[in-house]
Amino acid sequence: MTGQRPPASPPAPPAGQAPASPPAEVPPPKRRFTFPSALTVLAVVTLAVWVLAFFLPPGTYDRSGAGSPVQGSYHRAPSTQGFLDRLNDLFLSPVNGLYGIRDTTTGKVGPDLTGDLYGSAGVFLFVLAIGAFITVVFSTGALDRGIGRLAHRLRDRGALLIVGVMAVFSLLGTVEGFAEETLGFYGLLVPLMLALGFDRLVATGAIILGAGVGVLCSTVNPFATGVASSAAEISLGDGIALRFVMWLVLTVVTIAYVVRYARRVRASPDRSLCGFLPGDRDHAQTAAGAQEPPALTGLHKTVLVTVALVFAFMIFSVIPWAGALTGDAQATPYGFELGWSFPELAAMFLVAAVLVGIIARMGEQKLSSTLVQGAADFISPALVIVLARGVTVIMNNSQVTDTVLHSIEGAVSGTPSALFGVMVFVVNLPLAFLIPSSSGHATLAMPILAPLADFADVSRAVVVTAWQAASGWMNLWVPTTAVVMGGISLAKVGYDRYLRFVWPLLALLSVLICGFVALGAVFG
Repeated sequence: MTGQRPPASPPAPPAGQAPASPPAEVPPPKRRFTFPSALTVLAVVTLAVWVLAFFLPPGTYDRSGAGSPVQGSYHRAPSTQGFLDRLNDLFLSPVNGLYGIRDTTTGKVGPDLTGDLYGSAGVFLFVLAIGAFITVVFSTGALDRGIGRLAHRLRDRGALLIVGVMAVFSLLGTVEGFAEETLGFYGLLVPLMLALGFDRLVATGAIILGAGVGVLCSTVNPFATGVASSAAEISLGDGIALRFVMWLVLTVVTIAYVVRYARRVRASPDRSLCGFLPGDRDHAQTAAGAQEPPALTGLHKTVLVTVALVFAFMIFSVIPWAGALTGDAQATPYGFELGWSFPELAAMFLVAAVLVGIIARMGEQKLSSTLVQGAADFISPALVIVLARGVTVIMNNSQVTDTVLHSIEGAVSGTPSALFGVMVFVVNLPLAFLIPSSSGHATLAMPILAPLADFADVSRAVVVTAWQAASGWMNLWVPTTAVVMGGISLAKVGYDRYLRFVWPLLALLSVLICGFVALGAVFG
């Protein structure tokens, strides 16, 4: 640049000495491979499915009165699409994934047809609404302070601290998908765990596994169970009894596993799988005298009670109480049942977000901006749902969805119910690795997996449970999720050390999951 002094020439070597060799060039650092985002993966999947549809023969099943495919009725169908029609489907796939309309006569999906909504507009708005609600709640500081005070109160009782933190995280995970939000708690819990004589893996396990097992056993988690139930065309409350028992058992097992390791490390520090960094053993004095977090104000308590009531009411509103209490899925609903679905739930969370903002006395400007920011923060999972639904539109319009179903109908036919549930769990494991977004994974897989349950005479709710268990199990350890990689980075624990710590639990959880989905398939 003009006016810049040129670099000085290197000094001449002393007489009688050979000139110094120029310094060796340092090679530029190699770029590390970064796994693409869920949006990119789904864009590639969209293109791949579009190309594959040219080579798959179109076909269809006869449908029952409820719209389910009739087993054994598959037959080939003449193609009604030219190249330009298929190209138009690819171009409009995100639009159709949001508000495509399925023609009641032809079965085609398009934005300007007449019929039933096929796109995921309802789920899309629901995700944005709950994103706004969660963001407003976090902006009050009530949840952070509540967990901080819990950790401080239990700081002298190590095992009880682990149980308390993991139980709270698991509860939040099962009802609202609490996962990425846990990254803010490492700065609090790592010093506390070190002060109690534990290592960094105890803090890491308490956070990742506590919230993770809750998400794995989601009861009404809108981003997992909710999206999957919508794609499977069942109620969010279907199968909640099985998921609740499964959540209780797997949460207890996971907490016991972390507590057992923590006690072993405190008794014999040399048995730590991650070791101790310089200064880790000094935390006992500094953290023991750590200042107590500020007390919960009346405002914080009111916000926490409001949040609990909102989620409790959500659970009440979606459960088919007559079927759950009588065991008859076709039972006449009780008079107090609401039978709510995504439109009502989206409206409820928007109203609840405004209510929390009013309780917190945010003011119109701050509440409005927080609502918008919350919806913006959740636009990524909402778009993932739209893109995944767009893939199913391409398959539907090219009439290859039933062809894919037929290709695996033979494998399902005659399969014992218990084995079918386990198969659904296993099949979804590699899909969960490729698509770590539970919302996108559900929207993509359920239109194919759910009808398989009809063929196997198994409840579609079991398919939802097996799917979300596979997604949650993978997200406890795969390096494609920010919860794991971000967590171990904040805790300063090597990924290999974390894998050594978690793999026995993963093996145990997989056995328990298979047992639960098998029982659900047989008795559900």
